[in-house]
Parts: sequence; C-alpha cells; structure tokens
Amino acid sequence: MTQDEKKRAVARAALEFVKPGWVLGVGTGSTTNCFIDLLAPLADKIDGAVSSSEASAARLAALGVRLLDLNDVDRIPLYVDGADEATAQRHLIKGGGGALTREKIVAAASDRFVCIIDDGKRVETLGAFPLPVEVIPMGRARVAARIEKLGGRPVLREGFVTDNGNVILDVHGLSIDAPPALEAELDGIAGIVANGLFSRRPADLLLIGSDQGVERF
Repeated sequence: MTQDEKKRAVARAALEFVKPGWVLGVGTGSTTNCFIDLLAPLADKIDGAVSSSEASAARLAALGVRLLDLNDVDRIPLYVDGADEATAQRHLIKGGGGALTREKIVAAASDRFVCIIDDGKRVETLGAFPLPVEVIPMGRARVAARIEKLGGRPVLREGFVTDNGNVILDVHGLSIDAPPALEAELDGIAGIVANGLFSRRPADLLLIGSDQGVERF
C-alpha cells in the first residue's frame, strides 16, 4: 500500500466510531483531511464538529458540516486526529501543522481520542521528529534559552504564525524517554503556550495503516 492508501484506510476505520447525533472533535493534517472528506455523507447525520484549526474548519464547512465553538458544546464524545510520531503507549508528538494548542484543548475536552496514522509515524521512542512548541512572540528568546538548557536545539519556524497569533519553535535533539515528565516541564516555562507532546492526555486508541491493513493499539 502507498502512504496515501494507508492514510485513507485508517480514515475509513475511524468512521466506524462516529455515531449519529454526535458532536465530533476534528484535528488537523493530511491524514485527518482524509477523515474529513469521508464525513461528507454523514454531514447531516452528526450534530456538528469542533475543529482544531482554521484550515480544517474550512474543509468541514465546504462539506456542509456544521461548525461549533467549543464554548457552546456540552460534550464531545469523539476526537479524531493524526500525529507526527506515535508510540505503542499512544504517546504522541503533534504540531507539524502548527495547530497543537487547539488540538490539545479539543483532545482534553473529548471523551475519546482516536489517533490515525500511517506506519511511517510509528516509533519506539519519541523525538526524531522535532518537537513543536508554541510560544508567545515576546518570550521567544527566553524560551529558546530555557529549552537549550534541557538539551534541545530550538529552531524558529520561519514565516509561520499559528491561528492564535504565536510562533513555533521546532525543537531538535531532545531525549524524550519520559514524555509526561518533559511535557510537564515544558508547560512550566513562562512564554510557552503549549508543546507538542501528547502524553499526559494520550490517545485512547491508535489506528495505524500498514501493508497488513489497519492495526489497533
């Protein structure tokens, strides 16, 4: 199977968890886009969707899916999103598309988080993919210095501003043997809005598209 075929396969597998009348949380990225496209026949059967990015919101709206503000929603039974890296423990690195903060908020508000990836994103240990960190612009230099003390090499994502008006530092070279501990330490640095480790609230189910079909963890 090609990478695109694997992405479509896991997107189809995620559809089985969607129930009529539900409000869905919907993430961001190429695999999630496959899921969004498959939602078209269900647009009038679900109550709507809370999106993690402006890009996903536009794609959902184009298919006729009702867009909802998280502040107006009582419950999100299901959140579907991809990842840049994932382990068998369902710890993730996310934020390659720059939507990590809103993704974290929607994931935290959801009853169940189903993560969909192709097998090229499966890893034993997180960290080969640079860890995205969303930063308030005025704190960029200070945050970068703190991250360097942790052993990381932060690189400003040039020409990119998040939907929240902030910048992204992509952190190379971090040792992520204990993802929850590092996630908490980064969260404690003033100026960081969110980091791309999803381990304190990991995925509840990981669907992986491979040559053997869709694997579940």
